[in-house]
Amino acid sequence: MRRLAAACLLAAGAVTAADLPQTPEQWQRAASADIDAAYQITLDNHPGTYDPSNPGFAARLGEARKAGLQLAAQVRDGAGYQAALMRFNTVIHDGHAGVAFSVPPAVEWRWPGFVAAWRGDSMYVYATVPGGPPAGSRIEGCDGEAITTLAQTNVFAFQGRSDEPGNWWSEAPDVFVDKGNPFIKRPQACTFTLDGKQFAMTLAWSQYTNEMLLWRQQSYNGTTLPVGLTEPRPRLYWAAMPEFQPDEAQRTAYRTMSAELRAHPQRYQQADAVVIDLRGNHGGSSLWSLDFAGALWGDADMARRDQQRTGKQQVWWRTSPGNVAHVRWMVAFLKEQGNAELAEGINALANVMQEALERGDKFYVSSSGPAAADTATVAAPTAFNRPVYVIVPGQCASACLDALDYFTMFPNTKLIGAPSSADSNYMEVRYQSLVSGAAKVVIPNKVYVGRPRAAGQFYTPQIVVRDLEWSTENFLKVIQADLKR
Repeated sequence: MRRLAAACLLAAGAVTAADLPQTPEQWQRAASADIDAAYQITLDNHPGTYDPSNPGFAARLGEARKAGLQLAAQVRDGAGYQAALMRFNTVIHDGHAGVAFSVPPAVEWRWPGFVAAWRGDSMYVYATVPGGPPAGSRIEGCDGEAITTLAQTNVFAFQGRSDEPGNWWSEAPDVFVDKGNPFIKRPQACTFTLDGKQFAMTLAWSQYTNEMLLWRQQSYNGTTLPVGLTEPRPRLYWAAMPEFQPDEAQRTAYRTMSAELRAHPQRYQQADAVVIDLRGNHGGSSLWSLDFAGALWGDADMARRDQQRTGKQQVWWRTSPGNVAHVRWMVAFLKEQGNAELAEGINALANVMQEALERGDKFYVSSSGPAAADTATVAAPTAFNRPVYVIVPGQCASACLDALDYFTMFPNTKLIGAPSSADSNYMEVRYQSLVSGAAKVVIPNKVYVGRPRAAGQFYTPQIVVRDLEWSTENFLKVIQADLKR
C-alpha cells in the first residue's frame, strides 16, 4: 500500500490566537493538559502500542510524557509551552508521532545578524548583515562549547533527531535562531575561522527580519523550482519536485510532466542526463514519484522491480475508531484528486478495518502482493539507461524517501546533495486537536512489516554538495563535471 496522503485533521472547530491561553498559569495548565492528552491519544491509536517488533514503544512514550511534564511545570508563556511539547516530541524520536502546532503562540524570534548552514561536518556563516561575521566563515564554537555540543543541547533536545545526518543540514543551524525557549541559553560570544585565521565576536541579538527567514530557508533548501520539466541546456532535462502535497495547479503540472515522458520516450533516451530535483521536498504522497518513475523508466519495469523489492512487505493497519475514520476520509481525498479507482480500493480497506475493529483485532494486515518469483533472479535491462541525478535535501523524509526508494532501484541513478533524513516504520499520519486548540497530536495509522528500508535508515549521496549556495547553477556545474568524468 502506497503512502497516499499527508494528514487528516479531526477537529471540533477553528481556534484563533484570541482563544489561546493568556496568563502564565493558563499556559502552564495548557502544556500539562496537552502533553497528557497527546500521550493518551497516542497510546490508544498508535500502531507501536501493540507492535511486537517494538516492545519498548509504550515505555518510550511514557518517558516522553515525563520529560514533557517536567518542563510543563515551569512554563510561563507561549514559548515555554512550545518548548515543553517539543521536548515530548524529541523523546518519542519519530517524525511521524508527537505533536504539531495548529495555532502557534505569538513568540518573538531573534537572531544575531547572520544565518548559519551545515555542510558536511561543519557549520558555516551562510549569510550576514553588514558588520557580522563574513559569509563562509566556519563557526567553531560559542561560550567555551563546541558548535556540535551547542547543537545537541540547544536544538536537538527540542527538534529534529541528531542521529540522522540530514537533520544536521536542516535543523542544527537553528543554534543561531532564538525562538524564546526559556530552557536554553542562547550563545553570546563565538569563535570563527576564515581563510585559516581565527577570530572571535560577541553576538548582538535582535528581532528577526523577513531577510532572516528567507536566508534561513535558502540555507538548507537552496533554490526551489516550480513543479515541472525544463531543459536548462540542450539534452539535459530537469524535473523539479519540491512538493509531494501538491495543490491543484501542482497536480496538473505533475500529470503533464509524466505525460510528456510517456509521449516522447526516445527524446529522453537520447538525453545527456535527467535531473530529479527534490530541493524543498518534505514528503506527502508517494503516488507522484511512483507515477514519474513509471513514466521515465517504463511502467512495466517499474512495477516489476518494485514488486521484487517489496514482495515480502506487509502493512499492518491499526484498527482504532479514529484510524478507521481517517481511512474513510482518504476516500473523499482521493476522489477530490481525481483518483476514483484508488478511492474505491481505500473504501474497501476501510470496510475490512471496521470488521477487524468489531472483532477486537488490533490490526488489519494487508500484504503488498506476492513476490515476483519468475523474474526475481534475472533483472531485465531497463529501457531507459541515461544518467539520472537526484538532488537530495537534508530534510527529505516520508514520501520523499519513498521517491528515493523508487529511483534508486535503477542502476543509472546517482544521488547528489545532502544525506537524507530517516523514517520509522510508522506511516500515514492523521492529526487530532488537543485540549488547548494550540496543538494537535500526530498519529500514524499503519506500520510496515518487512519493509526493505529499515527504520532509521537514511540515504547517503554519492556526491555530497558542500557549496553554501544550493543554486541550480551550482548543481548544474557539479552534474556537468561528473558527466565529463
